[in-house]
Amino acid sequence: MKKFFCAVALSTLTLAMTNVSYAQATKVLRLSHNAAPNNPKSDGSLLFAKLVEEKTEGRIKVEVGGSAQYGDDTETLTNLRLGTIAFSANSQGTTSTVVPEIALIGLPFLFKDLDHAYQVVDSEVGEEIKKAARKKGLEILAFWDNGIRHTSNNQHPIIDPADLKGLKIRTPPDPMTIDIFEQLGASPVSLAFSELYIALQQKVVDGQENPLMNIYSSKLHEVQKYISFTGHKYETTPFIMSKMLFDSLSADDQKLIIEAAMEAKDFNRAESKKADEELKVKLTEAGVELNEINDIEEFRALTNPVYDKWRKKYPELVDKVVKGAEQG
Repeated sequence: MKKFFCAVALSTLTLAMTNVSYAQATKVLRLSHNAAPNNPKSDGSLLFAKLVEEKTEGRIKVEVGGSAQYGDDTETLTNLRLGTIAFSANSQGTTSTVVPEIALIGLPFLFKDLDHAYQVVDSEVGEEIKKAARKKGLEILAFWDNGIRHTSNNQHPIIDPADLKGLKIRTPPDPMTIDIFEQLGASPVSLAFSELYIALQQKVVDGQENPLMNIYSSKLHEVQKYISFTGHKYETTPFIMSKMLFDSLSADDQKLIIEAAMEAKDFNRAESKKADEELKVKLTEAGVELNEINDIEEFRALTNPVYDKWRKKYPELVDKVVKGAEQG
């Protein structure tokens, strides 16, 4: 009997030691984002998790919590700075509440297409934004894509700026987007993305603004009649790591994490570009009315004061962003 109990005890101890060894060998880090499944942000996050596990040979495992499972973008930014969340495919608008400089990528009517935007984001402009983020406890590993944004609503097509007058348009908690829609005569209402579908369904707001991939993957088209290609701004998806946790990694692991983020960025951007053309067809088939605006120069002229306002705060960086766009 003694031999039996000794064998059981030894087996239990061995199992416990194995579990401890596994826990010590495997670092589990959480990644938070607010996107629905099959969105390029969601797919990019899953790819990043796979790449990290492969590159670190299982020493680091990334658990992905999509659809705001680990909290909305605002909560996640706080948790990144505290070190309780490791990664986030966050939103440019929400990030700008902590790192205001990132909002400048969204200056109105600045980029003609996605490649034009990437050229500026991947330049010295992006490096300056990364430096500003580090001072706030955030390590931007890569600038993923969140597309050129368009406006949907339930009242009528938006063809001229006058069509926006008085419309309650949901925006993220982003001062740049709010400035743009105020200048265009709309009434911006700041809401978390996770609250948007219900707000549209219950007519708390008339409309919203997002790239087509976000509209479709989150089924916003089910509660919107019109999508107008306003193209009023571009937004990145800053892929962020907690600086506290980044600094705790070895130099080798930091390098592997950055490599994975950059590879996932290339995939995310490619998926984003492909989605735009495909979704125009799918949204039309779903019964949504799509339309072009009449004269972009009329919209652009009305939003010139937005440039003046932000240039007063960040004169050098605004000039770099504008100059970079002019060279594109």
